[in-house]
This record gives sequence, structure tokens and C-alpha cells, in this order.
Amino acid sequence: MKQVLRDVAALVARLGVGGIFFANGWTKLEDGLKITGAKFAEQGAPAPGAWATVTMLAELIGGALLIAGLAVSTTGLILFAEALAVFLVAPPLNPITMNELILLGAASLLLAVVGAGRISVDHMVVIRRRESEAASEFAADTEADQVIASLREPDKPEEPKPEPSPMEDTAPHPRPRTQAPEPKQAEEPAPAPGDTLVAGRKKPQPRTRRTATSTETD
Repeated sequence: MKQVLRDVAALVARLGVGGIFFANGWTKLEDGLKITGAKFAEQGAPAPGAWATVTMLAELIGGALLIAGLAVSTTGLILFAEALAVFLVAPPLNPITMNELILLGAASLLLAVVGAGRISVDHMVVIRRRESEAASEFAADTEADQVIASLREPDKPEEPKPEPSPMEDTAPHPRPRTQAPEPKQAEEPAPAPGDTLVAGRKKPQPRTRRTATSTETD
């Protein structure tokens, strides 16, 4: 809750201080550098034309930056230095304008120290910068972890896989059915010498009649 109140207070202060600075610069721009330089000459400022140009640009640009909440720390210091220089070198002739100048200088310095709050362009830029830094740090940590893991566990060389032979058929084939062995036919005995095969059968040879010569014994 306190942070929300601080942001709202910083926004109101920025709008008020920046709006007054921008309105003063716009008035000087409408009056022209000659009239503004003549006013500074009445206040006793050296080189009134240069003072008119510098103060007009500082108030216009600085007031717009305060309203937007961009580079508030630097812009607040520049506007404080401008108010202090005008107060010392060419103090306004009107006391009301003098009081306004003191208040604007003090408020600019306060905004430069406190900051623009979260409702500002500065805060959006800071958020994006932090997100990018966090992303880069995360990427660096991830890369470092990968390097450490690779050092702890070196890669093992992969063993070459045996290449299949071109003659080897690796496609699946259906398993052949087992056939029952054919019954063996009884082998016929080899024919004896002298026998003759007739139509697959052996034909016995005719026996020769043996003529016996009888010896007559007397």
C-alpha cells in the first residue's frame, strides 16, 4: 500500500512540476526570443538572448520529460541547475515569480533523488532491461551447466554396428512346413554273378548238364 501511495505521489509531483516548467517554456516560445531576451535584460542577465534560448529549451524539453517520467533523475538535476542559475544570475523582479522559481527548483531536485515511481516510462524501461538481463544470465547458466556436465561425463565413442551381408536376407519369411519323410523302399539284393535281370527280375541261368564219363571198369 505504501508503495502505491509513493507511486501516485511521484506521478502527481511530476505532472505538476513538469507542467509548470513546460508552460513557462511555451510562454517564452510564444513571446519570442527577442521579448524574452528583453525581460532577461531588465533582470540584469548577461547575454540575454542566450539566456532566453537556453531557459526556453530546458523548460520545454525538461517539462515534457518529467511529465512522461523519462530520465527523471537527469532531467530533475538539469532543471534544478537552470532554476538555481536564474535565481543567482537573473533573479525575477516579481516576488511571486521568485517563490515559484524556488519551489520548482526544490521539487526538481527531490524528483531527481526519489525517482519517477512505477507509473513512468523509466520503470517500464527498467523492467525490460531486468528481464533481458535475467534471460541472458539464465542462458549463460544453462550453457555453463552443459559444459560442466560434458566435462564430468565424456562422450563414449559409439561402437560400429556390423553391416548386414548383401547375401543375407533379413526380411521375415514364413516358416516352411515340415514334410514327413518318404518311406524307404526295400533294397533288392544284388544279383549274383551269372544271373540275368529280366523285367526287373533275375532269371536264373540254365544249368548245363554235366556229362559224366563213366569209366568202365573191367
